[in-house]
Amino acid sequence: MTAFGAIDDEIRDARDRARRRDQLMRQRATLLNQIEEVRGVLVDLERQLAKEDRDVAKLEQGGFAAFLAGLTGNKEERLARERAEALAARQRVGGQRSRLEWLSGDLRTADKSLAELGNPHHELEVLLARKERMLVESGDPRGRELSDIAARLANVTADLREHDEARQAGAAAGQAVGYVLRHLGSARGASTWDMFSGGGFADMVEHGHLRQADEAAWHAQGALDRFSRELADVGVTAAPQLPKVDTRWFADVFFDNIITDAIKHQRIARTGEAVREVAEWVGGMVGELSARCGHLAREQESLARRREELLSS
Repeated sequence: MTAFGAIDDEIRDARDRARRRDQLMRQRATLLNQIEEVRGVLVDLERQLAKEDRDVAKLEQGGFAAFLAGLTGNKEERLARERAEALAARQRVGGQRSRLEWLSGDLRTADKSLAELGNPHHELEVLLARKERMLVESGDPRGRELSDIAARLANVTADLREHDEARQAGAAAGQAVGYVLRHLGSARGASTWDMFSGGGFADMVEHGHLRQADEAAWHAQGALDRFSRELADVGVTAAPQLPKVDTRWFADVFFDNIITDAIKHQRIARTGEAVREVAEWVGGMVGELSARCGHLAREQESLARRREELLSS
């Protein structure tokens, strides 16, 4: 047995149990889906069975349906048919209930096996870390490569975390800017209506959308500011700004009737275009960040795989 024979045996055992746990987790997910499906089917079948039982009861106990069947001379024939349909429905319900019991039993078995396995993934990581220390301390050539991999993994993991945080901030900013666009689009529609129809109601609708756009713009600018800070963490300098559509701008340009309806419409349209440009920029940055996250995740996976290969040899 080599100097690492004992821990290698423990690693192999933990890896086997980790694979078994992964298999059981996949089976458990499938079982949960099947159980949910059967429960849905049972609801429909039980509803159908109740209907069939009511149809049989109406014919057996008399009533208008039985009276009509008697007039046509086919009461017994119809009763036999309804009973057969009720029996078939009851059999389908029974079959699905049995299936639900079997699936529930399989789920309990899977859960028991998972409980017995414990957390082999954590055990495996602890064992791999212990062997890594042993290799580094022993002067084994693998130890030097493992030390290098550990440093690279730490850097890649940190980069991935920072890029993902920036991506999430960008997605939130994009959503916030989208709200501004939607409100401005509604304001533009109301402005078009105002130009052709006029009236106080059209002005009220237009001003309402503009107030909503104003509020959304302030929230969106805050999200853009957070996005710019997250971008700085990944080495990107940017200061995205929405057009100057603050409360004073809306009040002076739109609410006090200083300019014509046509000019108001044009200003709303230009503001919308400027906001759309910001939205497109945010979308492009989020796309770049997503691509970078994918590259870093693949690099992280490759380094982890190489580390495990060294520790398993």
